[in-house]
Amino acid sequence: MTHWSKLVIAGTALIWAGCQSPAQTRRPNVILVITDDQGYGDMGAHGNPMIDTPVLDQLHSESIRLTDFHVDPTCSPTRSALMTGRYSTRTGVWHTIMGRSLMAPEEITLAEIFAEAGYRTGMVGKWHLGDNYPLRPQDQGFEEAFYHPAGGVGQGPDFFGNDYFDDTYVRNGELEETSGYVTDVWFDDALRFIETYQAEPFFLYLSTNAPHGPYYVEDRYMQPYLDKGFSDTMARFSGMITNIDDNMGRLIMRLEELNLKDNTILVFMTDNGSAEGWSNWRGQEGTWDGFNAGMRGGKGSEYDGGHRVPFFLRWPSGGFAEGRDVDVLSAHIDVLPTLAELCELEASGDLDGESMVPAFRGADIAARTLFVHSQRIPYPEKWRKSAVMTERWRLVNKDELYDITTDPGQSKDLAAEYPHVADSLRTAYEGWWTHLSPAFDGFVRISIGSDEEHPTNLNPHDWHVTEQSRSIWNQGQVRRGIMGNGYWAVRVEQAATYTFELRRWPRHLDRPLESVAARIKVGEQVMEQTVTSDQTATMFTLDLEAGPTTVQTWLTLPDGRERGAYFVYVERAE
Repeated sequence: MTHWSKLVIAGTALIWAGCQSPAQTRRPNVILVITDDQGYGDMGAHGNPMIDTPVLDQLHSESIRLTDFHVDPTCSPTRSALMTGRYSTRTGVWHTIMGRSLMAPEEITLAEIFAEAGYRTGMVGKWHLGDNYPLRPQDQGFEEAFYHPAGGVGQGPDFFGNDYFDDTYVRNGELEETSGYVTDVWFDDALRFIETYQAEPFFLYLSTNAPHGPYYVEDRYMQPYLDKGFSDTMARFSGMITNIDDNMGRLIMRLEELNLKDNTILVFMTDNGSAEGWSNWRGQEGTWDGFNAGMRGGKGSEYDGGHRVPFFLRWPSGGFAEGRDVDVLSAHIDVLPTLAELCELEASGDLDGESMVPAFRGADIAARTLFVHSQRIPYPEKWRKSAVMTERWRLVNKDELYDITTDPGQSKDLAAEYPHVADSLRTAYEGWWTHLSPAFDGFVRISIGSDEEHPTNLNPHDWHVTEQSRSIWNQGQVRRGIMGNGYWAVRVEQAATYTFELRRWPRHLDRPLESVAARIKVGEQVMEQTVTSDQTATMFTLDLEAGPTTVQTWLTLPDGRERGAYFVYVERAE
């Protein structure tokens, strides 16, 4: 289903509201920048005395700042909520792997909203909401998409062998070789997109994979932090952030040169708490123990350090060009309705977020209760790593209560002193859990046999696993031949004959299967065959009916152990 047909089916839920006269200013451009694993404290403007981020610090001084802004504690959930204005679990996303980082194609995204309104739409960098049709960025409203698959460079679906330098990425579904450091490459392409469409309103989603691990960066960015006494890991992480800062400077300068700065809404945010900058949790040698702006916890945590992040918005011609804090409780689900109001798009439908524009303009907004949780497991568990939030209170993991206004470090549990508050927040959580629960039992499925993608490359990053199996989600596990298996939830688009090519290594490496037998199960159909030690692939041919099903494979090693085929290429016979 294309993004246009989704909008028609949805009743054109989001449209350009009203016609502007020629005398009115052109609709604003929108650039949404999100970095990966950079926390609230990983910049100088928030009080970090050691990190070098002059461009972000300057942007902070020129922006509306949401100071109590929250996301999910990990990557994919934040991105799905950001794209849809809905809590991530409702979109089918609550993990970063295991088939639970795939966002339902029925969701209406920011890109589709802007595209429907006549904007040129582009995304660059990290998507992490599905790498196969109909889940890719180009299937979800982006006219142009230049990205790496999966959640990070070096993870399973990424081009095998990428290492942040001179890598191969994906442009609109096709592989493309690049030259240079990964973050520089993303910003180069962002500048190309801006220059190409400068005469038209555009929406650009610029999503860096840095400073997510692995922590590779040029020595010239790392060495200054080693000189300050940072551990090796912290120096690499911080150097990646300074590189982002330099690239933000390039972006802002080019907007000025093209006379686009005034009428461009520039948003900067991050996707979860800091992965490294909040604490030397690895215990590596070094004198710097990190900075977390007084918060507790980092990436993945249910405490504020895991999900309270920066949010800056600058739009000079819209009246937002002077630094000002807006101290209201807000979240990633609010970004879509906020941008829609600023750009005069009518946001309707079943959204969980609210526009922050009234708060930007000084109006009081009604008290809210917001929720986050971290469900990095195959099936959500009630109260798991959860936080219920109001302006004053945080109910954490059902039984811990903190007054965030007096105890930002969440060190004093007040549940016994304020049982009525804890009970009220538990009741709110119960309603939210019911709100999420329709998504728990479903699957977001990868399509096979579509004209939009052929062949379909199935990767273990998206395996659904059971208690008896193990997830294989990164290239290091593949190199080591880790025993693991799972099944893919798929949708057969057309009844036809299909070939399934099973491999232990990706096609471009063409290395041996290292197996003596292979087996496949598609729905209730099971086929098996013997293979020889020098084979690099084995093929199965099956006749399939259209509709939902599952795919699982097994490769038997000479010692009798079994693991799934890490790479499966599926093609529909013509």
